[in-house]
Amino acid sequence: MQKAANYVGRYAPSPTGDLHLGNVQTALLAWLHARLHGGVFLLRMEDLDTPRTVAGSDAAILDDLAWFGLDWDGEVVYQSQRTDLYQQGLDLLTQQGLTYPCYCSRKDIQSAASAPHGKTGVYPGTCRHLNSEQQAAKAQHKSPAIRVRVNAELAKTCGDFVIRRADGLFAYQLAVVVDDLAQGITDVVRGADLADSTDRQLYLASLLAPQSKPIKYHHAPLVMDASGQRMAKRDGSYSLQSARVNGQTPESLIGDLLHALGLMPTKQPISAREVLTKHTLDQLESVLN
Repeated sequence: MQKAANYVGRYAPSPTGDLHLGNVQTALLAWLHARLHGGVFLLRMEDLDTPRTVAGSDAAILDDLAWFGLDWDGEVVYQSQRTDLYQQGLDLLTQQGLTYPCYCSRKDIQSAASAPHGKTGVYPGTCRHLNSEQQAAKAQHKSPAIRVRVNAELAKTCGDFVIRRADGLFAYQLAVVVDDLAQGITDVVRGADLADSTDRQLYLASLLAPQSKPIKYHHAPLVMDASGQRMAKRDGSYSLQSARVNGQTPESLIGDLLHALGLMPTKQPISAREVLTKHTLDQLESVLN
């Protein structure tokens, strides 16, 4: 299938442990979406949160994806090697007068949210209007995070959000937008648990690259475990490594996942490549929001 530069998709796992079936479903759907468009499919390791990164996890993820029948274009990009780009993004926002230091702890924010008229999950803007003297006084006791000032709509749903953490690490929201813009990403297929990040990321992209065409976001249903909870690495959810050890094949797993999504009437083994010949883009997009 000929590659089209007008579609660039990606899969961006965090190397914090083995891929579970939810991760693999997202990878499969992102790959199918790109390939059915005849587009480019990139792979990026989101290893910026170094305290959570597990040594060797990136290699295991690449091996799992290859075993599963997924390929990618070009070299794998590692966020940990791109901090200069994130600093440039932060500097650009600061030059626009859109950032400020925040000295609030999680406890401070929770307390504000529990106050009358407070809204859970929305930053109340406690540090937004501190003057330089107030900032200097607080800086003697705590290193600040950096927040970005948001528009009126985001002020209602999340408030000013962190783009660099107090420990100096760049936040996911900033890093992922900088990367997507730098790599020319046109479409993102990801799990529904990340849907609430969409407006924040579109907002940042509009500030960092106002002339760029907005990225299209597509969200896949979550895979639940036996207890009805969404799968998560930190909970030790059933991993692809476990499935391999237990003798399951890529074809059987893909068939199970597609059946659960309603894309196959019965559980039948099928390879990723075969899916491309038996399913249309419309069918695939019917399960994405």
